[in-house]
Amino acid sequence: MKLFIVSDIHGSIHYAKKAVKALKRENADYMIILGDILYHGARNPLPKEHSPKEVITLLNSFADRIIAVRGNCDSEVDEMVLDFPIMSTYSIVLYNNRRLFLTHGHIYNENNLPKLMDGDVLIYGHTHIPVAKRKDDIYILNPGSITFPKAGNPNSYGILENNMFTIKDLDGKALKDIELERDLNV
Repeated sequence: MKLFIVSDIHGSIHYAKKAVKALKRENADYMIILGDILYHGARNPLPKEHSPKEVITLLNSFADRIIAVRGNCDSEVDEMVLDFPIMSTYSIVLYNNRRLFLTHGHIYNENNLPKLMDGDVLIYGHTHIPVAKRKDDIYILNPGSITFPKAGNPNSYGILENNMFTIKDLDGKALKDIELERDLNV
């Protein structure tokens, strides 16, 4: 199974289209959205081609392939117009005998870890900074931001396939990666 992971679209149809183009190019099975889907947020400028209605239409066309969680900029009203649930603070997906804990990052993050077992994976967004590392026996992954990258990073997304997490720029160029150990007795 190939997972396409994106965070922080913030209502930009320009970057939502680029994400969908990358999803298709990657031939991923599912799209995981780590929150902040429609609203740009009070601290951010308006993103390029800010058009939440168009983002809604585009993402709804992939609703059967989307797993999403709520970001700090998402609201109950957003879920009313999207054809997939977004209001959970986190979601858990089982992947190759390990737990993927999916969250936006404003509550759970590498400085406030949920209760995870050795070998489990925390995947979050929110910081807009890509991360692929192991902290003790937990993997910490962040695809960065598709719309508002920070700290000099490019717009990016993540791919998880065959126990390899890779962060890529919008052209599909690998920026960082980490292999999840196959032996769960890490």
